[in-house]
Amino acid sequence: MAIKSDHWIKEMAKKENMISPFEPNQIKELSGNKVISYGTSSYGYDVRCSSRFKVFTNINSAVVDPKNFDKDSFFDFEGETCIIPPNSFALASTIEYFKIPRSVLTICLGKSTYARCGIIVNVTPLEPEWEGHVTLEFSNTTPLPAKIYANEGVAQMIFFESDSICEVSYKDRGGKYQKQTGVTLPK
Repeated sequence: MAIKSDHWIKEMAKKENMISPFEPNQIKELSGNKVISYGTSSYGYDVRCSSRFKVFTNINSAVVDPKNFDKDSFFDFEGETCIIPPNSFALASTIEYFKIPRSVLTICLGKSTYARCGIIVNVTPLEPEWEGHVTLEFSNTTPLPAKIYANEGVAQMIFFESDSICEVSYKDRGGKYQKQTGVTLPK
């Protein structure tokens, strides 16, 4: 199994539509304004966060239960920035839609810019033949409000290609998050 380079990422985005929309370069500035980088890097792809967020709230004193999730535990917010309350979290989705090849496993890692501010992006694997927008979780580990920027880089996808094809892919087993769009809550 080998990590894949920028050359391979660009080829797969073009040939297999693996990432859409796709940015072949690393973007650090737009219209003269600095942005948190996104696009193709040496051995990964930095994804952007959409402008639609679900911010966790405890006003209903609900128990967080992944088998019986109460959607009222979040309030919906749309904007260019999202403020996450102290010791809380928010969900958002990537702007990019992924189609992971059958021989590839993709790992999502948080960007150091956010990590250095106490904002952690959950590490999420994208399994072989999974496709959709990635739902991202941002944990604010600080005692202060934290800001997330929409339409800018938030996490990096690292692609690993296996020497052999898996017997059963995410698509084969009918994974419950297949072809998800927007923010998808636990099922």
